[in-house]
Amino acid sequence: MPSLRSALVIFMVKRRHWFHRQWKRMDVDRTTSIPELRRRVEHVARVFGRLPAGVDVSPVSMDGLYGEWVRVHGSAAGSVILYFHGGGYVMGSCRAYRSVVANVAAGSGVDALTFDYRLAPEHPFPAALDDSIVAYRWLLSQQTSPSRIVFAGDSAGGGLCLAALLAIRDRNLPLPRAAVVLSPWTDLTCSGESHMKEDPLAYKGCFQVFSAYYAGTHDPAEPMISPLFGDLTGLPPLLMYVGEREHLLDDSVRFAEKARAFGVAAVLNVGRGMVHCYPLLSPLFPEAKEAMDEICKFISTHAADQTRSQPAPIE
Repeated sequence: MPSLRSALVIFMVKRRHWFHRQWKRMDVDRTTSIPELRRRVEHVARVFGRLPAGVDVSPVSMDGLYGEWVRVHGSAAGSVILYFHGGGYVMGSCRAYRSVVANVAAGSGVDALTFDYRLAPEHPFPAALDDSIVAYRWLLSQQTSPSRIVFAGDSAGGGLCLAALLAIRDRNLPLPRAAVVLSPWTDLTCSGESHMKEDPLAYKGCFQVFSAYYAGTHDPAEPMISPLFGDLTGLPPLLMYVGEREHLLDDSVRFAEKARAFGVAAVLNVGRGMVHCYPLLSPLFPEAKEAMDEICKFISTHAADQTRSQPAPIE
């Protein structure tokens, strides 16, 4: 049974529209203002986003992309998390995710690099994917060993992370050591049965609208848009988390099953009674903190110097 503390936090997050003086949760359709959604995300980050102690943030230009280094005091030299932020491909930024990424970096003791990929509807597919490859190529150009890089991403960023792995493999670039994805959006056709159920956090209609914006003139079933439909051969070890009570449950379950069928070491954790990207709510309730601790252990283990003796990855 979920903890009382998680129930209270989820209750408040579900009613976050109250903080905008709206008594009813809004639906998302083609008339919804994307700039307004973006402003809300940035506002929440400004109000609640605090950096943990021992973390510094500095801007970086990556061949024209804006990015940020999130540096941890005493971090393992040469190890890097490349983080793909969420936001339905239509919102989110380095600034909005600064505290989220800082918590992951501090918990794992590994520096993180974030980047602002272009957003839909102004920049539909393949803009975000192309920018992801630019960011990864830039990181490799800094003499960072791919065996010391771990990808991480949440929601749309989780799906983009997985699509980037497919693109990197197909372009014969060296793959990163491992990847962590939280509630990844792997199927932009929204065909999973979980899309039909109530989601405590997602705005009604948002995934269908955001999918149309991101796919643009392309078929949303294309593997580089919906990695669920791709050939998953050769992907690195994956650690996945998803909530039992969210639209993207089937996106994670089906992807993990298919990845294992292709021989990928994919571990999926379904949080009972949990919601979208619940580990990012750590340390507000015990289920989120436990998940975040496991994520940080996975990252620190896989990003470690592979030439040295290291503890076995968590199962």
